[in-house]
Amino acid sequence: MRYLGVIHVCFMLSSLGVQGQATQPLTYPHARKTDQVDSYHGTQVADPYRWLEDDRSAETAEWVKAENKVTFDYLAQIPYRKQLQNRLEQVYNYPKYSAPSRKGEWFYFSKNDGLQNQAVLYRQKGLDGKPELVLDPNKLSTDGTTRLGAFSLSKDGKYAVVGLSKGGSDWQEYQIMDLATKQYLPEKIEWVKVSGAAWQGDGFYYSRYPKPEGSALAAKNENHQVFYHKLNTPQSADKLVYEDAKNPQRFHILRTTDDERFALLSVSDRGKGKDGNALFFLDAKAGSKTFAPVVADITDFSYDVVDNDGDRLLILTNDKAPNSKVVAFDTRKKTLADLIPEKPEPIAEGSVQAAGGKLFVEYSKDVVSKIDVYDYAGKWESEVKLPALGSAGGFGGEKDDKFVFYTFTSFTFPPTIYRYDIATRKSTVFRAPEVDFKPDAYETKQVFYTSKDGTKVPMFLTYRKGLKLDGTNPTLLYGYGGFNVSLPPSFSPFRIPFLEQGGVYAQANLRGGSEYGEKWHEQGMKLKKQNVFDDFIAAAEYLIAQKYTSPAKLAIQGGSNGGLLVGAVMNQRPELFRVAIPQVGVMDMLRFHKFTIGWNWIADYGSSDNPDEFKALYAYSPIQNIKPGLNYPATLITTADHDDRVVPAHSFKYAATLQEVYKGNNPVLIRIDTNSGHGASNTKKNIEMTADIYSFIFWNMGIASLKEVAGK
Repeated sequence: MRYLGVIHVCFMLSSLGVQGQATQPLTYPHARKTDQVDSYHGTQVADPYRWLEDDRSAETAEWVKAENKVTFDYLAQIPYRKQLQNRLEQVYNYPKYSAPSRKGEWFYFSKNDGLQNQAVLYRQKGLDGKPELVLDPNKLSTDGTTRLGAFSLSKDGKYAVVGLSKGGSDWQEYQIMDLATKQYLPEKIEWVKVSGAAWQGDGFYYSRYPKPEGSALAAKNENHQVFYHKLNTPQSADKLVYEDAKNPQRFHILRTTDDERFALLSVSDRGKGKDGNALFFLDAKAGSKTFAPVVADITDFSYDVVDNDGDRLLILTNDKAPNSKVVAFDTRKKTLADLIPEKPEPIAEGSVQAAGGKLFVEYSKDVVSKIDVYDYAGKWESEVKLPALGSAGGFGGEKDDKFVFYTFTSFTFPPTIYRYDIATRKSTVFRAPEVDFKPDAYETKQVFYTSKDGTKVPMFLTYRKGLKLDGTNPTLLYGYGGFNVSLPPSFSPFRIPFLEQGGVYAQANLRGGSEYGEKWHEQGMKLKKQNVFDDFIAAAEYLIAQKYTSPAKLAIQGGSNGGLLVGAVMNQRPELFRVAIPQVGVMDMLRFHKFTIGWNWIADYGSSDNPDEFKALYAYSPIQNIKPGLNYPATLITTADHDDRVVPAHSFKYAATLQEVYKGNNPVLIRIDTNSGHGASNTKKNIEMTADIYSFIFWNMGIASLKEVAGK
């Protein structure tokens, strides 16, 4: 790595003014208001921009076009926008590899040469073999927005299910590749969503929805079905394996064990507020024709099969164990017994992997990874010594593997792939990236601050060494706080340009996540969701009190559930923040369950159909709590036309409402990407969006020029 120093470059200020504000409020496109009013348990709630929910109407399209013109005209006046984009391209332009995975004599891995829109899939014979191309998604669309969403190899490695999504959509189309010829079989599998591809014999199981009526990107998804597809037959001949038409908002996901003996059916019903799943199995060895229950009823407990050991299913669960444990279910005797007991440190969801006859268990100790190795009898054998405090992931493989791969990362530690020898218990670097970044110039520390109710909340801070605590540092506070999702230490090259400009990156580990197990998650759900917002507000207050920053230099950012977070806290405490970046946010908490798979979020949020939950939702829902007379921060809302997870209607209605109600000088803009979804659909779009966000942040903090940082 080379660091070539910094040069100050001064720019003439544009007409936006020294503080990055327009001297006059911006003129926004007209948004028609209607007299739509809904009644919720006796409370009348106006929804004047309901028409923006129709993503196919000409009127919505004209509004989107007009909003984008205002936004991009504003961004074009920021003098260092291109400078930031160039620097982002420089720091992102290095080869990025996935850890290899083995199937027989072949090792499969993906690689992005640097600025490719999509990573390319390769394979090679042995670790020293010559890589050969398997699939290059960059060649599947002119704009590079078709991505590889699934690649599932058959047990013999002769075939692979290839799942492709277009323009950022969650919908996938499956095809089957013959690995000997790299050609596809004639059939195509359509309308796949929330699914894997589970091989058994000469075919595979998958989950799909019926073809949607109306808009494929906004229509409600119901009746999740499991089918079995036999190779070289049309989709119309697929065998329906499972459906539950009486409960159309359930997920039905089927997978098979590596030996293909057991077909495992997980059934969840988050639409009815249940946070766990039921689990059933079909034993091919026993000739079973119907699914037998491991757990027959859906509760708030989760059950995830890690592997089978003969007749036993090894299962990760939080049943009677908020920090999770591993249990063994005997499929013959129908008995359940603890295998790896619960510990004070939680096991993250999906963080038990099997390889080489061992179980690799990732514990989270104050949001930092700790990896323990057990045998299949549940006996502890060793701890994997990690190179530093950070996050480790991987460790999965075949039962006869002699070594496994894992990836380690932290805020200033680029993702590095390690090879772990199971017999010697030693890790060696397999592949380390070369990033245009000097990690020794920066430091990360973890702090614990006190939330409104006295709860101690962890937060990571990363910044240049020698930082002065004088309240003048541009600071970006990021959070999520929901759905049992943890925010562990991780590296992103996109943060480098922000840090290089003297920025402080703060990542708060809010309640609602999995950082401290299920109890931490529960403290941020449903009627307790306000705890999440209180935690985020307290993080901002801590940063200000400790003089890392000040309200004039503090920006907040979050995406999806994190977009909701930003929208809620800027309503509640707008004076704390100079800039707000709500991305693809869930902004209408009264109607989120009426689009695509939004009903799936009821388990975390609750539903406006329930009187008590409506009261809680109505109290913080971003759209319904925008109030006149408040000095809202400069706001850049981001969404995309192909987001069929959190439909763009949330952001459309939110932007229209905030632009109508807020009368101050701070800009309220919405950036609507095309051929993109719940996150940028390719590298180019990701770089452009990040440059726009940083430009908007710095400009509205009154920063007239940036340091010029030379690349390699």
